[in-house]
Amino acid sequence: MKFFLCVIGMVMIVEGLPYFASPAKMKEMIQMIIGLEDANLRKFGFFLMLTGLLIVFFAMDGR
Repeated sequence: MKFFLCVIGMVMIVEGLPYFASPAKMKEMIQMIIGLEDANLRKFGFFLMLTGLLIVFFAMDGR
């Protein structure tokens, strides 16, 4: 459980960095995302999940 909470905390840090560093750019990016079709957004989300899964797999395999 401690490891899981650490991972969630790290994700929140990484997710918050762009909003802290450049809030105006993030507003532009959100407006662009709103204009995307659902299918394209779904493909992008799947790509991100698959990439994250591969990173975790290779990181854990290296023990």
